[in-house]
Amino acid sequence: MSGNPDDEELEQLRQEKMEKLREQKQGQQGGAGGEAQEAQRQQAEAQKKALLRQHLTDGARKRLNTVKMSKPQFGEKVEQQVLALAQSGRIQDKIDEEKMKQLLSELKPDSKSFDIERR
Repeated sequence: MSGNPDDEELEQLRQEKMEKLREQKQGQQGGAGGEAQEAQRQQAEAQKKALLRQHLTDGARKRLNTVKMSKPQFGEKVEQQVLALAQSGRIQDKIDEEKMKQLLSELKPDSKSFDIERR
């Protein structure tokens, strides 16, 4: 890794979560597959939050959370885009609020087109 303390913490958290999942899988009997799926979902959510914390400033995270509260599907789409950019290495610095505004405006669906149906 790059030696960044955030990267090291993230990797350590991943390793701990993987160990917990392995222990849960070994200790489970046949019908408890739902718990493992829930644990995996929680692990994925924790990793997503850690990556977002690492690549977004506080202002950008607040703006993203506001968008997610008002438009959950659009907020998820933006989150996925930020994560994809981060994982591909295309984010050099943290995304600040201005960059987040630009990203939101680029991903925003065209709100000017609408259809009116008369009956």
